[in-house]
Amino acid sequence: MSTAIPEKQWPASEIVKDLSELRNKSPLTHVITNIVVTNWTANVLLAVGASPAMVIAEEEVGEFAGIASGVLINVGTVTNTDSKAMRVAAAAAQKAGTPWVIDPVAAGALRFRTDLAKELLEYKPSVIRGNASEILALGGVIGGGKGVDSTARSSEAISAAKDLAVRTGAVVAVSGETDYVTDGKDTIAVPGGHPLMTKVTGVGCSLGAVMASFLGIQKDPLRAAVSASAVFAIAGSGAGRDAKGTGSFAAAFLDRLTLLSEDNF
Repeated sequence: MSTAIPEKQWPASEIVKDLSELRNKSPLTHVITNIVVTNWTANVLLAVGASPAMVIAEEEVGEFAGIASGVLINVGTVTNTDSKAMRVAAAAAQKAGTPWVIDPVAAGALRFRTDLAKELLEYKPSVIRGNASEILALGGVIGGGKGVDSTARSSEAISAAKDLAVRTGAVVAVSGETDYVTDGKDTIAVPGGHPLMTKVTGVGCSLGAVMASFLGIQKDPLRAAVSASAVFAIAGSGAGRDAKGTGSFAAAFLDRLTLLSEDNF
């Protein structure tokens, strides 16, 4: 299992350009996510400049996925009812050509969500975002992490992420101390962030939503995922310096996202 650090660098100017375009266009982002993080995710999207829509009814998700700029499907607190809506949304996004992101929360730990995540991959997501254990599980390497937490380092999942990207045609983003984003050919390392990001519920889940937003303005899914990851890393680093604990970190993180400018890059 490769732990080699990727050598390719990503120009900061392209990230700045993507963030500026996102704020100018405020892409409509359709979010189907878990009940723990819905409010937080909407606030994060507003902070970066996107327009969130938390449409979850099976009767509506297909229609909405077809008009949204990007879609996130997060299986964090999935129920049987939710799974039906997720299938409808994924199918509609694929049919309409709407780029979408899957976040396979705790894949490998529980069979129902793991099987669902693998089924959703058939609808050709643009990006698969998860922690190392989740990506390793989808890649068939290991069984999964400790609930929603990873038991592996992000660097340990690089090889599995590249293989998964080649097999699915999706960009795979592995979150961790350093994020790694790959299309199977190129792999980009995105350092930064802060340890408190793992202590605030929903930070990782909201990253998937921000990736969906960037997909609404950036047709290259590798670039969209890298830009979103970099924005989070920079905001997280700054919030870590501002915060006294997890509560103030959450507020500082939203502030940092809102105030992020070219100078921060």
